[in-house]
Amino acid sequence: MSEPTDPGDPDTSRRRKVPAKPKGRVTMTDIARAAGCSQATVSFVLNNTPGIRLSQQTRERVIEAARTLGYSPPAFLALQKPLPAFDGLDGVIGFAVDQLATSPEAVVAIEGARQASWNAGNVLLVAQTLGDSVMEPRAIQALTKRGISALIYMTIFTREISAPDYLYGLDIPVILLNCYTADYAFPAVVPSEIAGGQSSTRHLINHGHRRIGTITGEPWMQAAQDRLKGYRRALATADIPFDPELVVEGDWSASAGYAATVKLLTLKDRPTAIFCQNDRTAIGCYEALKEAGLHIPQDISVIGYDDEEIARHLFPPLTTSILPHMAMGQWAIEQLEVPAPPGRGRYPITKLECPLVERDSVSTVAGTSTSSHI
Repeated sequence: MSEPTDPGDPDTSRRRKVPAKPKGRVTMTDIARAAGCSQATVSFVLNNTPGIRLSQQTRERVIEAARTLGYSPPAFLALQKPLPAFDGLDGVIGFAVDQLATSPEAVVAIEGARQASWNAGNVLLVAQTLGDSVMEPRAIQALTKRGISALIYMTIFTREISAPDYLYGLDIPVILLNCYTADYAFPAVVPSEIAGGQSSTRHLINHGHRRIGTITGEPWMQAAQDRLKGYRRALATADIPFDPELVVEGDWSASAGYAATVKLLTLKDRPTAIFCQNDRTAIGCYEALKEAGLHIPQDISVIGYDDEEIARHLFPPLTTSILPHMAMGQWAIEQLEVPAPPGRGRYPITKLECPLVERDSVSTVAGTSTSSHI
């Protein structure tokens, strides 16, 4: 089931008029009309359906509309009871991240953690550390002095880290987000990048493409390495020979995407599709293809990665994959409920799926039919 949309902004909801009580029995349709959302969203909220991610604002708007209209089934009455706090938490959770001001991924992860924290009545305190060897321990010390009962430690680039000694010395739970340690000393969550690269490439293969170019990120970065591994794995699974000419190194930027696309178009047997390993690279790819007089996706298909806001506003809208930072932030908070293993435990690295978002930048190669069995 697809996730319901989260309608409206807070300014709109504040201007919404108080709904008049309908005659007769109040229905979910009445509540949806009053709250300005779909009936499906109302159903998910009032039935407290598990596994559905809606903003706290939308939940509160639906509950307030239901309360105002006099909706009173037992499930809704139970929903209005205060949620218990996590066992062992005193209501304040710290979140330390190396890059915040320049990173949309950090903001998304923090929002995921914030939603999960607020749902349990907890407050999130955030500190940017810049990975500074002097200021980072001071920032974390400042958080601990505020009385935090757990710490989420995030890096912007997915990677293995050598956790500083002061993390091991904390007497509160520590969760690693987008990073992990070789000794598995802390619960850790990262995106499933190999599977994401494989899924993106497989999507193109399923549309009949066999000459698939890819524009990578900087090769020292784990995300670039893993997405390329996924690309190669998808080709191998489909018995398509790997051609190194179709792999062009980039640096995640639009300008690198432009230059790499120009290079791919000079090949004698040019690709029919290009897998850009992030959306900014795809922006440059789009420009190069349009300058060459090629149409997307009729002449060449393009797929991105990250699902940045710009992806849906490109023409045509870009098929891409979601980096699961929102879900990773939520996972980090939920992990605080899991009992710690006895002694100095070892925690497995949790990898979350990067779901594919299909839009309009991929088409089927003429003379082939789509398949989903590869």
